[in-house]
Amino acid sequence: MITYALIGAALVVTTVIIHAMGTVVLVRRLSRHTATLAAGPRWRWTLRILIGTVLWLLFLHLVEIIVWAFAFLVLELANDLQSLEEAIYFSFVTYTTLGYGDITLSGPWRIMSGIEAINGVLLAGWSTAALFALVQKILQAYQTKAKEPT
Repeated sequence: MITYALIGAALVVTTVIIHAMGTVVLVRRLSRHTATLAAGPRWRWTLRILIGTVLWLLFLHLVEIIVWAFAFLVLELANDLQSLEEAIYFSFVTYTTLGYGDITLSGPWRIMSGIEAINGVLLAGWSTAALFALVQKILQAYQTKAKEPT
């Protein structure tokens, strides 16, 4: 069981690195818009930034789900996962904690499901926090702009 937990921990570290790097890219891209934010954002700019941020965060989660799926295939869980498509589906359902139960891992590999689920919850929380921080900054900019005399 220790071996499986260590493999799971390595996958968690891998996905955290992916998310951290993706967050750095996001912050750098958003920092280019500081002047626009300070000048008072416009609704089209706000919409574009929010949609772009959400799509970027979803892309990061998709990459992380695929990392788990490939790991399941490399670990040769052939009895449980027959194809890449099935591995990605299982990983998606597990990462998002939907847990349909139509595909399950057997034996000692079951611990990997729990590790992936908690990993998905933590990274989803991270993304939520990043999006919340962005919305907060945008709201502050709108409030500052509204207080300025015309």
